Amino acid sequence: MNILIAGAGGIGGYFGGRLMEKGQKVTFLVRENRKEQLQKTGLVIKSHHGDFTGKPQLITKDDHGQTYDVIFITTKAYHLDQVVKDIKPFVNESTLILPLLNGIAHLDPLVDAFGDRVIGGLCFIETTLDEEGHIVQSSPVHDLVYGERDGRKTERITALEKAFEGANAGFRLSENIMQDMWHKYSFITAMSGITTLMRSPVGPAVQIPAARQTLERLLQEISSVMKAIQAPIADNLPEAQMLRMEEMNEAMKSSMLRDMEKGMHTETEHLQGWLLEKGQAERIETPILQAAYAHVKIYESLNADK
Repeated sequence: MNILIAGAGGIGGYFGGRLMEKGQKVTFLVRENRKEQLQKTGLVIKSHHGDFTGKPQLITKDDHGQTYDVIFITTKAYHLDQVVKDIKPFVNESTLILPLLNGIAHLDPLVDAFGDRVIGGLCFIETTLDEEGHIVQSSPVHDLVYGERDGRKTERITALEKAFEGANAGFRLSENIMQDMWHKYSFITAMSGITTLMRSPVGPAVQIPAARQTLERLLQEISSVMKAIQAPIADNLPEAQMLRMEEMNEAMKSSMLRDMEKGMHTETEHLQGWLLEKGQAERIETPILQAAYAHVKIYESLNADK
């Protein structure tokens, strides 16, 4: 299978590297500066699950002429409009589009652009790029979940499953990917919301009583909005996700908090902002969600010129 990965950062570089390691044909669609960096250093993964170094096949958005069997989208959500334009020349009638963006808001524009080519996807992984552009992954979890949005076991999804089989990462086919995506959306919205609001790793947020109560209210608000818009979520989702946060490493930070610490742009519009808008349309009170969103938007306004 001929695979194109839009982005070679912590997510795209990691899963793409694991597929290269397996022997799959992988190409990375990158910006010119990342291309130059990878040409010098190679694609380097430093991981709890084993290191990998390989020479990646690289293209930029102007290198037209070939289409691909599957295209991973691994960029930040706020780059979605641009990446849709960038990948269009590489799409044919049978190309699968596998998005690994956070949240749900990206699905409608992707389906508008590519129709039934779009399948569901998400990942659970903690990665970062070091000063040399190497991908550093140190936690036990490195999972990528995918599936047809209607849950069917189609010929094309079976072919994708075969392409992923044997890779040194947790590639898993789901028959209920939409629920999986909504559950991930709930979790990451709460996780990024509480850690940015408190400017703290997850440990204190579940251990300090006042912070824990705030987190519990945030989880309930998120669940209430999702139920109101008929998202396919479990009834016990807030309790299950609190248990999951309790089991996490106390020093774990959300990627949004790490972005804020680096003075970077965030995905709050795609996560808290989108859900807040849905809640307002349903006339649901979400004061904690609103406070988390406001906190990050103030940060962004103060850092807009940096």
